[in-house]
Amino acid sequence: MTAPLPYLKMNGLGNDFVVLDARAREIALSRQQIVAISDRKTGIGCDQLIVMEPDAIEGVDVFMRIYNAEGGEVDACGNATRCIAALLADETGRNLVTIRTNAGMLITRINGDLVTADMGAPHFEWDQIPLAEPFADTNGIELQIGPIDKPLLHTPSVVNVGNPHAIFWVDDLDAHDLAKFGPLLENHPIFPERANITLAQVLADDRIRVKVWERGAGLTLACGTAACATAVAAARKRLTGRQVTVELPGGPLDIEWRVSDDHILMTGPWTLDGQGIIPPALLGEDAA
Repeated sequence: MTAPLPYLKMNGLGNDFVVLDARAREIALSRQQIVAISDRKTGIGCDQLIVMEPDAIEGVDVFMRIYNAEGGEVDACGNATRCIAALLADETGRNLVTIRTNAGMLITRINGDLVTADMGAPHFEWDQIPLAEPFADTNGIELQIGPIDKPLLHTPSVVNVGNPHAIFWVDDLDAHDLAKFGPLLENHPIFPERANITLAQVLADDRIRVKVWERGAGLTLACGTAACATAVAAARKRLTGRQVTVELPGGPLDIEWRVSDDHILMTGPWTLDGQGIIPPALLGEDAA
């Protein structure tokens, strides 16, 4: 039996994580182990499993590896970024923390219960998202659900903010069952790497309400990158300004798409829910 494996349970607006610290010891988990830990009925339960790893690049505080509940690795998670930044700020006593992910460097600023993360610049070209075929205008691509002459959802905006997102614009968020359409849209052939699916209702020039089906996790209370993607897409379509509050089921995130360098700044809360030891049975080990 291997040494006990401690974990932290954290969340950002209800988007919850199991956090493991691999900076002092290597942690190599199989897909089966990740799925077992993430299972809400028989495991600890989470939307994503986060592993903090050492990073050799000067000025980087940690490398953040991200796994969705289904066991696949993904490149970005805005809510997890804020949680990890808060942990490191507490460790170091600094309010500026640099986190590296597969999507790149993230500079974060911690101010008590709020963290602002510079999520970098969005990508709009069809092959950067990526899509399976060229589209000259990713403000709205040809994709719909329902009858051809009266589709239920249609013409989503698509953007990559570290992972691929499709945003469907609706007049009434509550009129659509995202749990029904989410799996189909996530796995649509137009998205070779699958996609996060968002329904967005613009409430005002500075406010958007959304629901999110997250790739590999399903319906979620909050998705930081989806909030960023929606804010950028709305501004690009001139539906809102470049500073908006995105209302998710778990609460609001403030998003600014900065004019000077096109970087997206995301501000929101973080929460430490508790800690424990991963039960050996979830790792396929004998507890004896």
